[in-house]
Amino acid sequence: MARSAWSSGPRIVTGWSRELRLLRQSGAHIEPGLSRIELASAEEVVGAQFPPDLADFLRTALPVGERFPNWREPASTAIADVLAGPFSGIAFDIEQNSFWWPAWETRPPVLEDALEIARRHIASAPRLIPVYGHRYLASSPSEIGNPVFSVHQTDVIYYGRDLRSYVAHEFGRMTFREATTPEPRKIAFWSELVEANNAPSA
Repeated sequence: MARSAWSSGPRIVTGWSRELRLLRQSGAHIEPGLSRIELASAEEVVGAQFPPDLADFLRTALPVGERFPNWREPASTAIADVLAGPFSGIAFDIEQNSFWWPAWETRPPVLEDALEIARRHIASAPRLIPVYGHRYLASSPSEIGNPVFSVHQTDVIYYGRDLRSYVAHEFGRMTFREATTPEPRKIAFWSELVEANNAPSA
């Protein structure tokens, strides 16, 4: 992946003091922000540019500790595991819970073939960037304001309409309704999973 134009460009988002205060109050240790080179290395491992708000936040400060991805060690096993999490969870439901997404082609009878089809389709969806535990920020579009998803197997919900509301919800007193109102930006595939989970049972 070529070095991100954003990573080497000027910051256009400012003012993370409120979010950093909430993180410190929750017990997170805050390290100095990433350098341009460190941020570019993280983006290379993820395979996508970080949206401007996440990139600016990580250049301002880096939360570290249990469940926070340590982007200073992007090649670590811990980062690899959390990046693999969304597909691994979906694969589990394909194998154990008969999950199959209707928009994919007909499910083949052989599990390995089904997983390969799923892997190909999920790889074409916007990458999910881990922010904390099984919370992920959508990488695309490369704009401020992408939603944060909570991803546990195929149980996918919004956890914040954007990065700021997510932090206020996860680490502060913002309610789920407040954090997800107005309706978050639609993200291909992942928002469709949210809507499927919210659909009334037949």
